[in-house]
Amino acid sequence: MRFTTIFFDLDDTLYPASSGLWPVLKVRMSQYMIERMNIPADDVPRLREKYFREYGTTLRGLQANYKMDVQDYLAYVHNVNLADYIHPDPIQQQVLASLRTRNLIFTNADVAHAQRVLRQLQIEQYFADIIDVNRMDPFCKPKPESFALAMKVAGESDPSKCVMIDDLPHTTRAAKALGLYSLLYGAAAEGPALSEAEGSDADAAFSNWRQLPALLNGNRP
Repeated sequence: MRFTTIFFDLDDTLYPASSGLWPVLKVRMSQYMIERMNIPADDVPRLREKYFREYGTTLRGLQANYKMDVQDYLAYVHNVNLADYIHPDPIQQQVLASLRTRNLIFTNADVAHAQRVLRQLQIEQYFADIIDVNRMDPFCKPKPESFALAMKVAGESDPSKCVMIDDLPHTTRAAKALGLYSLLYGAAAEGPALSEAEGSDADAAFSNWRQLPALLNGNRP
């Protein structure tokens, strides 16, 4: 295997999108904007879409346009009982245990949420570090500066030795453009999207953790 470091996204990557957790977190983002920031409810969907496209996350857009308490926002958004949505996956655990790479979480969430997710999935022992939205401040994925920071944290100078696994095409596309081996995971990787992803949004795509070792070794499962 030519890779030495793997950056793993967190939400909708380390657990399936079908869990329903991410939609709940998105609702809480909107609720925070309405209840804590007094933004009119009718404006929230438009602003969230605008901020996601222009800044990478709702949070970064809010920071750029309002006075806000970032830590209060993050605590509010992630105040969810994870056990109601996500559960350990023995196959995922086996695959992660087999990896001989340095594995890091690279997420636009915060470290507290990441730690809770890893504990709930019982996979915290497989990750050496967590690069969260606070550590990336004022940047976030998919900004090039966030990848530069991730590489520095990992002690890597050669992007070709690094892998990015994410469920969002705009993140895997950015990673690929910067020279990382990018893998699109989840629903976007299924069916026709698989062939469309390869060569454009990502170097390869997968939706089953059993496929990961073959992809890392340069094979299509």
